[in-house]
Amino acid sequence: MLGFIGALITLIGAIFLFLAAIGLARMPDFYNRVQAGTKASTLGVILSLLGMGLIRVEWLPKIALIILFVILTNPLSSHALARAMYRLGLPMVGRDDRAKEDEA
Repeated sequence: MLGFIGALITLIGAIFLFLAAIGLARMPDFYNRVQAGTKASTLGVILSLLGMGLIRVEWLPKIALIILFVILTNPLSSHALARAMYRLGLPMVGRDDRAKEDEA
């Protein structure tokens, strides 16, 4: 039973990872892509790892450390990337720009 629950949680995590990939492809500018990719991929990785930990319970302490590492590093790395691009002067896509893209 625990293995089934773990497989279900892993599947939900894989769905979130898939949604993160779609978000990376569909968002209009770099800043939105970083935000969409980071939030969904962080949750997807956490759920996938937690599901694997429920399938193989002896791995759970190591997986808990990996989850902690992901929680600490994913937001920091995305913030560093967005801040670097902002300092380089990468413009955000505004509402007017999106309307022009839709018309073209």
